[in-house]
Amino acid sequence: MTLSFTNVIGILASATTISGAMDDADKMQTINPDNAYADVVWNSISLTHVEYPKGDIVGYFLAWCSLLPIFTIAGFITLILFRRDLHTISYFTGHLLNEACNWILKHMIREKRPLRDRAVLYTEYGMPSSHAQFTWFFSTYMVFFLFIRVYRNHSLMDDLWKYLVSIVCFTLSSAVVYSRVYLGYHTFGQVSCGALLGIFLGALWFAVVQLVLTPCFPHLASHPIGEFLMLRDSTLIPHVMWFEYTSSRSESRNRQRKVTGRKSQ
Repeated sequence: MTLSFTNVIGILASATTISGAMDDADKMQTINPDNAYADVVWNSISLTHVEYPKGDIVGYFLAWCSLLPIFTIAGFITLILFRRDLHTISYFTGHLLNEACNWILKHMIREKRPLRDRAVLYTEYGMPSSHAQFTWFFSTYMVFFLFIRVYRNHSLMDDLWKYLVSIVCFTLSSAVVYSRVYLGYHTFGQVSCGALLGIFLGALWFAVVQLVLTPCFPHLASHPIGEFLMLRDSTLIPHVMWFEYTSSRSESRNRQRKVTGRKSQ
């Protein structure tokens, strides 16, 4: 059977059309796959989700400043797991109560966050700012802890490090507050109320720990449960870091003498 030139052209055109249709179908399947998640509305955990204007160096730096509460929580958990100090546990417990108070106030006041020119749905309210309240609670408690709880030196120069730490805490807290306004997550009134509330609760919780909880620390540390959890009370130790350093060095030397004595026998 002989095929004419016209029939050959028609067959090639049909094959090309079928191949192009198959390619388009493959592309559609790749872009819009038919799966069980096609109709699911996705939501994100906004714990570490911080946005900043693209190309804005200041916004990039402030976005990292907004993550300081997350880094602080990680530091608390690390200290509690490895040191088991009752003062650190009380400090972190105060932060948890501070966050619970913030959550209650937000859902009582129900003040919206500032509008932004993007279709972003915020699942929380903005009054008061939890970031501002967290950081200023931390800084206020830290300053009281440094100048009341920590040992006192005889000269101002020996206590210079306390003032430096206090300045750093207040500077970082102010940077976090400014970042929340600069990035459009809160209004100035929301961060101001959060900061004032954090200062008040930080001072109040330090008074509770110092006057109410600290006298109970020796009993908690000596309790069978406290001994099982290896809880420590360092209230009467004036310089904890120096004490731990000298104790570990002395113990290491004693064990080294025992090892040397066994080898010489």
